[in-house]
Amino acid sequence: MVTSIFVNLPTIDLDRSKAFFTALGWSINPLFTDENAACIVIEENLYLMVLTRDFFATFTDKPIADPSTTVLTQTAFSRDSREEVDLIVDTALAAGATEPRAAQDYGFMYARDFQDPDGNEFSALWMDPVAAEQGPEAYLAEHPSAI
Repeated sequence: MVTSIFVNLPTIDLDRSKAFFTALGWSINPLFTDENAACIVIEENLYLMVLTRDFFATFTDKPIADPSTTVLTQTAFSRDSREEVDLIVDTALAAGATEPRAAQDYGFMYARDFQDPDGNEFSALWMDPVAAEQGPEAYLAEHPSAI
């Protein structure tokens, strides 16, 4: 059973990353933060470990991708409403993020993406609770006008 999730992300400017993520309302756990890494607390049991590229390289024998030019993963997280999706992305943009594409509105699901100052990708999304419970296909069969 998973008790916590730590998403490791490379950064070229640790102080800039800490300022960016705290601007989103997330906090820093000082017990796991030093000159090499910062533990960003999204919520209980969900963390970002933002690591300097040199320190990140000590965790793998593979080359570290440059997130400004290469997408290896997109960290997606849900919000309770469409308005909350807009709020977190607008807050990220004001803190220095970029929005790589327009919002995706599928009626039953709404998502917006942003890239942190290093280029790491995030997606904030809301899904109609009924669609989440039934699955999109069943939901759309019952609610064809939802698209």
